[in-house]
Amino acid sequence: MKPGRLADPVLSDAQRSTIYALSTPPGKAGVAVVRVSGPRALDVCSRLVKRRAVDPIEPWKMQRCHIVHPETGEILDDGLAVFFKGPKSFTTEDVLELHIHSGRAIISSVLTALSKLLWCRPAEPGEFTRRAFEGGRLDLTQVEGLKDLIDAETEGQRRIALRAAGGTARAQFEQLRTEIIGCLAKIEALIDFGEGEDIEEGVYEEARERASKLKDTIQSYLQDNRRGEIMRTGVRLTIFGPPNAGKSSLLNFLAQREAAIVTPVPGTTRDILEVSLDIGGIPVIVADTAGLRKTDDLVEVIGVERARTAVQVADIALCVVSCAEIHRPPGDENSVQFPPSVRPLITDDTFVLFNKIDLDSGDPSRFQGPRRWVTSLKTRQGTARFLDGFAKALQKRYALDDDPASTHTPLITHARHRVHLASAAQFIDAFLATSVEDIVLGAEELRYAARAVGKVSGLIDVEDVLDALFRDFCIGK
Repeated sequence: MKPGRLADPVLSDAQRSTIYALSTPPGKAGVAVVRVSGPRALDVCSRLVKRRAVDPIEPWKMQRCHIVHPETGEILDDGLAVFFKGPKSFTTEDVLELHIHSGRAIISSVLTALSKLLWCRPAEPGEFTRRAFEGGRLDLTQVEGLKDLIDAETEGQRRIALRAAGGTARAQFEQLRTEIIGCLAKIEALIDFGEGEDIEEGVYEEARERASKLKDTIQSYLQDNRRGEIMRTGVRLTIFGPPNAGKSSLLNFLAQREAAIVTPVPGTTRDILEVSLDIGGIPVIVADTAGLRKTDDLVEVIGVERARTAVQVADIALCVVSCAEIHRPPGDENSVQFPPSVRPLITDDTFVLFNKIDLDSGDPSRFQGPRRWVTSLKTRQGTARFLDGFAKALQKRYALDDDPASTHTPLITHARHRVHLASAAQFIDAFLATSVEDIVLGAEELRYAARAVGKVSGLIDVEDVLDALFRDFCIGK
């Protein structure tokens, strides 16, 4: 430091409220985006962005410019800049985006240049989205939907995440909360004024009727077989069957690669092997299991037990059996009797693949039926029909309807949604169980129910009750 020069002041994070970060994945590409957000984003623009025009930068208009070092004036890159004036921005603050070439050296030089500005600091993970939430741009369901949209790997995941990020779930949760607050407002009016000249008759009965309908609506959301959560995290599919039926061959066929070792030796697969796949736009976690049979091999015994457990906890179970191992009761050549090792695990919901039809001389039609297919994984006979039928079966069970307002579209996509909605249903039940003499306690139960639904989206405001009270009631008529 030169004599007589004071050291640069050290500012706290609260004082450095303008943040910056690379908003695109690092690595070689055509374009990288560096985002700046905060009260001094426009100052960053004046220090780093050099344009030919002398007029102030025009908001929401992308302009070509030079990105320069704020201290030396060195040109770091030839790129584009766009300024978003708050609150009409993602974070509701002033936002500057620098679109630069995605070379490692260029990105590093621009980020280093930003670090020279004392009022700026690197953003914490998720801080841009958090500021959008705190500024009211997004609610919690939209934040979750945005993350799920970024992480989406299948068409089904994209569709459900896009609805959440777009605010569809927010609107449904907010409607629930608003209706609960409406019931609460009626009860609060009775507590404050009583039935008489100021409040019309039948208000209490109307509130109970509306609350009962709300409880039924919430229960319908809860009774969705966890479709939304399964679609987000992946359907757990377990392949099971006797040894050498073709389970590992099926896994390799679905994965289109040698994911599992295939040999004619029984007991080759001894532990559970999992592969994540996209089947018909549905995320599926496929588990290949050990062949089910009686054995004295200690390691194989453990594998067989794990296989049985995996079948019991799976969202979908697919049994693979060899056509040659299917027993036919005497006098009934068209019936199908499964091997004793798999028979206890097969239910009405089990999918069945009859494999090795090339080794069977009987009529293949005897194996046909709902959720049943006949193939030869070795010769590929029937595999296209199986894959198409299985994908359609998954789509029918889990895929979302194209209509965002459809009742078939699951509202719950995260476990915390289910917890809060279940709590709201319990509080409404408690309200319905109270008598008119305990109306104050009933009002408290409705208040808890509204808060429980509000926790889903992060919108909790006690003033809403007063707003509904003065909006919906004509007091002192």
